[in-house]
Amino acid sequence: MFAVHLLAFYFTKLKEDQIKKVDRFLYHMRLSDETLLDIMARFQAEMQKGLGKDTNPTASVKMLPTFVRAIPDGSENGEFLSLDLGGSKFRVLKVQVSEEGKRNVQMESQFYPTPNEIIRGNGTELFEYVADCLADFMKTKELTQKKLPLGLTFSFPCKQTKLEEGILLSWTKKFKARGVLGTDVVSSLTNAMKRHQQDLDVDILALVNDTVGTMMTCAYDDPYCEVGVIIGTGTNACYMEDMSNIDLVEGDEGRMCINTEWGAFGDDGALEDIRTEFDRELDLGSLNPGKQLFEKMISGLYLGELVRLILLKMAKAGLLFGGEKSSALHIKGKIETRHVAAMERYKEGLANTREILTDLGLEPSDADCIAVQHVCTIVSFRSANLCAAALAAILTRLRENKKLVRLRTTVGMDGTLYKIHPQYPKRLHKVVRKLVPNCDVRFLLSESGSTKGAAMVTAVASRVQAQRKQIDKVLALFRLTQEQLVGVRNKMRVEFEYGLKKDTHPRATVKMLPTYVCGMPDGTEKGKFLALDLGGTNFRVLLVKIRSGRRSVRMYNKIFAIPLEIMQGTGEELFDHIVQCIADFLDYMGLKGAQLPLGFTFSFPCRQASIDKGTLIEWTKGFKATDCEGEDVVDMLREAIKRRNEFDLDIVAVVNDTVGTMMTCGYEDSNCEVGLIAGTGSNMCYMEEMRNIELVEGDEGKMCINTEWGGFGDNGCLDDIQTQYDKEVDEGSLNPGKQRYEKMTSGMYLGEIVRQILIDLTKQGLLFRGHISERLQTRGIFETKFLSQIESDRLALLQVRRILQQLGLDSTCEDSIVVKEVCGAVSRRAAQLYGAGLAAIVEKRREDQGLEHVRITVGVDGTLYKLHPHFSRILRETVKELAPQCDVMFMLSEDGSGKGAALITAVAKRLQQAQREH
Repeated sequence: MFAVHLLAFYFTKLKEDQIKKVDRFLYHMRLSDETLLDIMARFQAEMQKGLGKDTNPTASVKMLPTFVRAIPDGSENGEFLSLDLGGSKFRVLKVQVSEEGKRNVQMESQFYPTPNEIIRGNGTELFEYVADCLADFMKTKELTQKKLPLGLTFSFPCKQTKLEEGILLSWTKKFKARGVLGTDVVSSLTNAMKRHQQDLDVDILALVNDTVGTMMTCAYDDPYCEVGVIIGTGTNACYMEDMSNIDLVEGDEGRMCINTEWGAFGDDGALEDIRTEFDRELDLGSLNPGKQLFEKMISGLYLGELVRLILLKMAKAGLLFGGEKSSALHIKGKIETRHVAAMERYKEGLANTREILTDLGLEPSDADCIAVQHVCTIVSFRSANLCAAALAAILTRLRENKKLVRLRTTVGMDGTLYKIHPQYPKRLHKVVRKLVPNCDVRFLLSESGSTKGAAMVTAVASRVQAQRKQIDKVLALFRLTQEQLVGVRNKMRVEFEYGLKKDTHPRATVKMLPTYVCGMPDGTEKGKFLALDLGGTNFRVLLVKIRSGRRSVRMYNKIFAIPLEIMQGTGEELFDHIVQCIADFLDYMGLKGAQLPLGFTFSFPCRQASIDKGTLIEWTKGFKATDCEGEDVVDMLREAIKRRNEFDLDIVAVVNDTVGTMMTCGYEDSNCEVGLIAGTGSNMCYMEEMRNIELVEGDEGKMCINTEWGGFGDNGCLDDIQTQYDKEVDEGSLNPGKQRYEKMTSGMYLGEIVRQILIDLTKQGLLFRGHISERLQTRGIFETKFLSQIESDRLALLQVRRILQQLGLDSTCEDSIVVKEVCGAVSRRAAQLYGAGLAAIVEKRREDQGLEHVRITVGVDGTLYKLHPHFSRILRETVKELAPQCDVMFMLSEDGSGKGAALITAVAKRLQQAQREH
């Protein structure tokens, strides 16, 4: 018994001594946590360099865009072909992907050899060989009559400009075919397939790196998978990067898979301090000296060779095999990575070591076997450590991109070293978790590897292509051609003429209402005025003080809410509420008994017989108060003031908000003779020659016309550009069949159009995984302010997703892109329609004045114009295109229609005074 203990003690001591001896010899290969964190930081810096347009040319880590923009969502189905070229064997695969409520993939495959004369010969012969193998597979599997999409896994660094194109940058591993570098490998394969036209009806939809294939295979089983890592013959990683960070590709929306090509990390000298003499010796003897230096410290093609070089050096130094070296130990490639894995196997590792060393013609002692086993451990552990540091850098980047404190993600893994080495996965996982404690990482082994992944990329590309077609079909309905816009401009012009003429006015949809505002401010206006502003859910009362000469206006105002029950109650209740608000304001300002001239901004279609008379034609914008339509609103206001019997106000003018906007801007700029509102509602007014207004006596001078253009199209003249979504919005509104133009252009309706489109796309399974939430079914939930927020260029997709989450819509990154596109299409069309209408009026003004060229200022107000990030630009561009002889300036109305009402009142007072003096 004592002898056994003695033997065990001797063996343990021997093991300790041998391990210490190897540790001392390979001191530089042991990497501390501090060094690993440093390598991680260096790799992060390299990634950043690779993603930048200016820095990419000098970056060793190329960060190649793959044009894979989406991971599988489970709805993929169909038959796909897949080729895998990049390892010691070439594989052809048929993949059947079916939905059937659960993710289901069936595969049939065939391996073909890759002889040395093919992979190191002529490039044309290589691709012809691949095409021959594919044709053979199609015949064997009886697929020659089918047209199938194909994904090509091509495991070499390629520069891609689209998913189905890739320029080979360099061969790696043992491939060296001539004439392929710098050419598109997809074109080469397509040309080679032409020889088999009878048997091959194949579309190459995707070129995929094996790493990307791995990520996609795993993502099919786990939607959290957004990283792929291969640790096999070679090593590489890919991950999903935010488009906004990829300088090399146009566009900021969504994400794209980046193939890091991390094998080249350190080619610029960034890892010189951790490379050893053995790494340098191995590199010099390789097919590509100075290249893929990170890969040469990690991957299966090199680990066995590193071990051989170390053992040879230790034997020469007399530290192993009694200083004896066999001839086999001198032969490059004699120790392979499978040997390293076998020597590190638990329990049988030492026996395997003895057997492998004996096969090399060596006579190892127990001590030698222990030492050699430890050499293998150090070499493979360093490999796992280096991989872990680079992977930790990627995971940190993902977490920071998503602005998360903790990241939950999955890493798809593949490669022979990872699969066959008994300790490798455990070591890698442990180090990754230590380096990124704020990431919850699941490692998922890729079943059936990158070839299935290429089929998955192809399946996703097919799905995205089909979905894209359907989405584009919907968005195309909102894309107006130049010809259509010219048509809208011309029809609007015809409607203007109808509205101005006595005979045609009754049937005109654009009512062209005379406002009896006949003059613009000239700067001599002065005094105190009261202004009321009614046009939405809020009602404003203002005191406006105008000082002459210096064009100075001071305003004091108070906003009062108009409850829904008042908006839709009786006319008497509405006007009593308005007078109550005036009383509160006069109290608040200490003006209870003051006699003041009053201007009333009333933003609804009115027919005026004079400046202080306005008969309401119809309510718009959600108002429905009874007994008002057909009545004079000034009389109704006077009656309500009488009922209150508290103050005496002189109602001088009733004004539309559009007219108020024009007057406010006209006070600053004498060229301003058009007023435009692009807000909750849509309207426009302008100064018309009296001779053109048949509804009013007199030919001298000008008068402001309130077009009430919101009703344009109520006669069906816009039916050719109206979509099914516009019809749905119209039918669900308070006034079906009315205000068609307004319903296609104004803030009150744009969000609702977007909602209708989103519902339709969801029903078609193109959004939100086909699930229509209860919130999405709620009318009015998608407010126009959300369009402005979603379309902001500064807004990351993450924030778009948050807005959608507020609306109860659980969106993916792809969903967010589509929603943003829908918002863009709807708001762009609105701005273009506004531009077409405005072009009609400025052209009319130019022709009426008989001018070749005209300068004109448009006063603008409204939340859509003010808050939407692109609306004003598109509106301006459209006017410029459709009215090229008009130089149109846009002036934002700062204080809006309230100040305008006071100015109109002041001008009316001035004109009254002038008449009296005559």
